[in-house]
Amino acid sequence: MAYLESRKNLTGCACGLVGLVTVFTGLAGAYWPIVVAGLYGAGALIAPPERTAPPPFAGPAGPGAELDAIRGDFAALRGYLAALDVPDEAVAPAAELDGLLAALLEPGWVADEIAADPEAVHILGRAVRTDVPEAFDAYQRTRWWARLQPGADPPERHLGRQLELLNGELAMVAAAVRESQERRQRTHTTYLESRTGEPEPPEPLAGGPAPG
Repeated sequence: MAYLESRKNLTGCACGLVGLVTVFTGLAGAYWPIVVAGLYGAGALIAPPERTAPPPFAGPAGPGAELDAIRGDFAALRGYLAALDVPDEAVAPAAELDGLLAALLEPGWVADEIAADPEAVHILGRAVRTDVPEAFDAYQRTRWWARLQPGADPPERHLGRQLELLNGELAMVAAAVRESQERRQRTHTTYLESRTGEPEPPEPLAGGPAPG
């Protein structure tokens, strides 16, 4: 049933109807079954292939539940990507992107830190719901045309580049979380120094003995 409704079957049937017209006009002659079958097969071959559509995402939620919603959409995105044929040029950046998103969305103190930053939440939601599915969907659409026009700009290169750019953007979110924790640590050190009256010992000079 799925094939009957597919683009390949519909295009093949349309070309087959053209073959029937040649039968009625007498152009096909005694070989009309071969003509009709050949036109159907040609139509099925030139028809654009079926593509896997991106999953429907839940969309934005309330401030407290937004990361949970993004986490659910990320699970749907992973299922969508698992069903695709990822080109070799995109395998490594896709794996890196998956690891970054998984780490940033992992429930715990990292997610709590990100939840307090609306811009970071926006970047994660945009990556999961828009940027990544659009990159792969555009690749699926474009690679068919690239096959018909040899020598065109390869869609694999664009997909790989898009994933690299997304990795860079998410790496900045991860760096912001790390810097926030480092500031928190330095602040606590300063607080303890002020409370005890004992300053932090100076760092040893390069090549010299450690103080004390």
